[in-house]
Amino acid sequence: MPPLTSAAAPATHRLRLWYRRLGRRGAAGVAAFAAALLAAAFFLTPSRDATAPSTTSYPSYGHRLPTLVDLTLVDGAKEKGAVCLDGTPPGYHWLPGFGEGSDKWLLHLEGGSWCRNLTVCGQRKKTNLGSSDYMERQVEFVGILSDDELQNPDFYNWNKVKVMYCDGASFSGNVEAEFQDGTSFFFRGQRIWEAVMDDLLSKGLSRAKEAFLTGCSAGGLSTYIHCDDFRALLPKASTVKCLADGGFFLDVEDISGRRYMRSFYNDVARLQDVRKKFPHCRSDMEPGQCFFPREVAKGISTPMFILNPAYDVWQIGYH
Repeated sequence: MPPLTSAAAPATHRLRLWYRRLGRRGAAGVAAFAAALLAAAFFLTPSRDATAPSTTSYPSYGHRLPTLVDLTLVDGAKEKGAVCLDGTPPGYHWLPGFGEGSDKWLLHLEGGSWCRNLTVCGQRKKTNLGSSDYMERQVEFVGILSDDELQNPDFYNWNKVKVMYCDGASFSGNVEAEFQDGTSFFFRGQRIWEAVMDDLLSKGLSRAKEAFLTGCSAGGLSTYIHCDDFRALLPKASTVKCLADGGFFLDVEDISGRRYMRSFYNDVARLQDVRKKFPHCRSDMEPGQCFFPREVAKGISTPMFILNPAYDVWQIGYH
């Protein structure tokens, strides 16, 4: 293999460092790595002259350890009924932007499957996916959320937010009742979305010049669901785009001739009354059908990038 040119060496070095660090985190790390690269290509305006000399230098000693970001619980969420499955307030991790990125925002919606019945939802109430009591008080920001310019050169100085997932229905349910079969449950994902957005708008999101909504897996589905909602919250002059990573779940038959995912989504949709969230849903469709990205995407007008592997490990296991 011929030696690298001096121009190619910094980029290769940066890529190798990033891949090596994220590789230790398994598939999730590699997904974050790929998402960051594709996000940069999708979101940033093209126009850098490829023939122009680079003004950025990259030190040979590598990048620093990830930044730890504190959990913020949403003030006033309980009063709005915007609560996790167990009634605790929702939360997010926010790393403020700086410099030229101070008026740019990247929001990442956490994933974690869904709960289709009270038994599974009850189990989630005792985890970070159903209660802020169990959420980590600090998390590492890596990949597309990193503030390390070597690891995340395109978004490192943006405001970056990781919105924690604790409602079990991709931030879309809105059931008024607080009890199901005599047990306390709160299916309030839509209200969580609204409460978190209100909180972030008051902290500078309302003045964003550029904004990017992302999510992975169940958070990818959330991104489809809320992409246009996100656009509507921001100034008309701002640039807003969305990226759904690994969230394009398929409504297809498995080898037994059944539609497992449609059955699963039917249960989620009925339990959390999500059908009313989807005006595109026809009366002759099962409620679970309305939850599939191929249906939700039909009504999206905001620029949306879809990232999905040809062979999704999770979907192969459930189809």
